[in-house]
Amino acid sequence: MAQLTDVLKKPLITEKTSILGEQANRYGFIVDLKANKNQIKSAIEALYDVKVLNIKTSILPGKLKRAGRFVKKTSKTKKAYVQLAEGQKIEFFKGV
Repeated sequence: MAQLTDVLKKPLITEKTSILGEQANRYGFIVDLKANKNQIKSAIEALYDVKVLNIKTSILPGKLKRAGRFVKKTSKTKKAYVQLAEGQKIEFFKGV
């Protein structure tokens, strides 16, 4: 990984992650497939200025998509669920 912004692709903004953010102080991100937990931790701590306690990752397989008689497979993605220290939070939508 060349830069910290290459590790994190985008935050997960779903109903599940918003509930986890409120209850367990966990936030979800879609990350690069080759990124490991140490790189994810350093990228989140540097970009959002928070303390990371725990990271859980999962790789989602690609899905088969049909377009007429042709079948193609989408690429696989990697999710990272990050638990922050007590009292810290990440605001994706400031002022909303």
